[in-house]
Amino acid sequence: MTDEKIRTILVDDEERALDVLSNLLGSFCPQVELLAKYSNVEAAVEGIRSLRPGLVFLDIEMPNYAGYEIVRFFDKIDFEIIFVTAYDSYAVKAFEVAAVDYLLKPVDIGRLKAAVVKSASRIRNQELVNKYEVLIESLESNKVKNIVVAEKGSQHVLAVDQIIAVEARESYSCIHTNHKKYLASKNLKHFENLFRDNRNFFRTHKSWIINMSLVHKYARSSGEIHLPGDIIARLSKYRKEEFEKTLQSG
Repeated sequence: MTDEKIRTILVDDEERALDVLSNLLGSFCPQVELLAKYSNVEAAVEGIRSLRPGLVFLDIEMPNYAGYEIVRFFDKIDFEIIFVTAYDSYAVKAFEVAAVDYLLKPVDIGRLKAAVVKSASRIRNQELVNKYEVLIESLESNKVKNIVVAEKGSQHVLAVDQIIAVEARESYSCIHTNHKKYLASKNLKHFENLFRDNRNFFRTHKSWIINMSLVHKYARSSGEIHLPGDIIARLSKYRKEEFEKTLQSG
């Protein structure tokens, strides 16, 4: 049913934060049915098991357990999670890597409404991929091994070392892998930020990020970079010197 409410619980160790979010949902998200509020991960786990919510708002900074660790209590995550956090650039990057919805405190009403709408769509279409493993990996490791890419309403977990290149397509990006192409609804700058700590990836041009470890051939005169799958990336004259140094050092 299209008018079915989203069964929701809130988890935050700050009572005031719970009250603020509860009031915002009541005022601006009529599709949400608030079932319960919890102030620690242990109680929230029991609540999720007994109440079976479709959506959980979860603060990432919690006592005893980090909020994201809640997923480790379940063999299968059959509910959506929207993380709520004070600004932390490292955590935010991890959210971006895993294509996980998050809200920064103080919560912006527009972002809140948009996150609820996206979660409702995924719940309705049963698009709950195991993206939370990617999130934990990103939060607990210095190097991203997988990313989650949204494409045409679906989400795909991609191994970073299988990505050959990312090509700009207006406001979208085409991700070239060993097996297929994915048209992601993010611009190239988004992926440049995701790969910032991975030395294998290099932005050669305003339209290209490539996996340096997969370069087959470099034509210096034309600035063409040949990659697997007959992919030919372009090299900007402004990046030429840095690219050649990186290629030689690799």
